[in-house]
Amino acid sequence: MSTDLPEYYFRVRDNGAFVFRVDTENRHRRIEMDQIAVVNIRNGEVKPQGDRSLSAEDMAQIKTWMAERKALLARRDMDDIHRAVDYLNTTAHWVQSKASDDQLEEITDTLLLAMHDLRSVLVRKKADRLLKQDASGG
Repeated sequence: MSTDLPEYYFRVRDNGAFVFRVDTENRHRRIEMDQIAVVNIRNGEVKPQGDRSLSAEDMAQIKTWMAERKALLARRDMDDIHRAVDYLNTTAHWVQSKASDDQLEEITDTLLLAMHDLRSVLVRKKADRLLKQDASGG
């Protein structure tokens, strides 16, 4: 374990994190973590823990973490979508080459509805982008 621990620790949870200040400079030489805030990245809310007030350094560290976390989640979302495209291709190959009639009977309607829904949303969003592009003279 590294002797240089970060000054802050973020325990990730849905939509944010619990923020702790890490203390290793105590008389017992133990790692102590003092919860200083709760963060919600969806609405940008930072709630100090208890009656404490957050320093400018605390807020700077929290804002930096929030920006990095949002960027990480956005990258993960895009990775998931690229994987979905791979799964669709794999599914098409499975349907064409391996699926039994019983297997196809089990999934065809559900898969067709999901694909129809996805196609409808993609076409609508594409049309919206084209209209915006035309309106802006692009």
